[in-house]
Order: sequence, then C-alpha cells, then structure tokens
Amino acid sequence: MRIEQAYNIFGSKMMGKCTYYAVFEPSENGSFCVYWPDLPGCTSWGESFYHAEKMAEEALGLHLYQMEQDGDILPEATMPPFTEMPAGAVVVAITIFPDIVKNELDNRAVKTNITLPAWLKDWAGLQGINLSQTLQTTLRQMYEHKSQKTA
Repeated sequence: MRIEQAYNIFGSKMMGKCTYYAVFEPSENGSFCVYWPDLPGCTSWGESFYHAEKMAEEALGLHLYQMEQDGDILPEATMPPFTEMPAGAVVVAITIFPDIVKNELDNRAVKTNITLPAWLKDWAGLQGINLSQTLQTTLRQMYEHKSQKTA
C-alpha cells in the first residue's frame, strides 16, 4: 500500500492518501465487477466504468475504515501486473484519504430510539423542544466535561 504521511493543521500525524490496485472485470451487459487482490472480501460493482470507479472509492474507504476499527493491519499493495487476470479486465489505482473517510463516518448522524415517559414527550412537544437536538447537546456537554476532568 502506498501511504503518504501528512500532518493536519494542528500538527498531529495523520494518514495521507492510500492507494490500492483494483481489478475491473467487465460483464456482458456493460457493468463492471471490482475487486482488490490485496483485500479479500472488498468488492464493488458499477453499471458503467465511471460508476464502478466511484463505487470502488466508496467500497475501499469503507473496507479500510472497518479494518482500522477491527484493529487489522493494512496489507501492502501489490503492484500490477496480477497473475490470472480475466479477459478484458483492467487494473485501476484507487486512491482514498482515510482521515476524510474516518471523519465522515465518525461524525455521520445515526438514528437511535430512546424511551421517555409519554407525559415528558408530550410536554417537550408543546414547548417546541427538538428531542434529538437536546439529547445531542446534552451528551456533547457531558463528553466535554468528562474530557476536561481527565485532561
């Protein structure tokens, strides 16, 4: 894997761009199957070459993110040519920026259910209180307070 180290604006080390080589295998209907010889289980596809390339970027980002979450070591990228390439297949370098992917995934909004007494939910509704926003604000304050205590 080709990784270029960089530093963010705060001076801490971050992973720069990360490149793996994907095999784009065409099908009879014009779509493409995509897989990475170095990353078993990481696959994608697209209705066209352009679509497959965009989907490959997303698949690679998600796969590497999950590997990081699982504590797996990222394998080195094998340089093409690959042995036993299917007829008509092409190798494409797919580059992602792991820190951007991580930031997007870690900060995405997720839906969760909470249990409240009915009277409290009704009262909040009458007051025009956004329960999601209130819970998020409160949890952030608790997180920041706890972070300051441990620092």
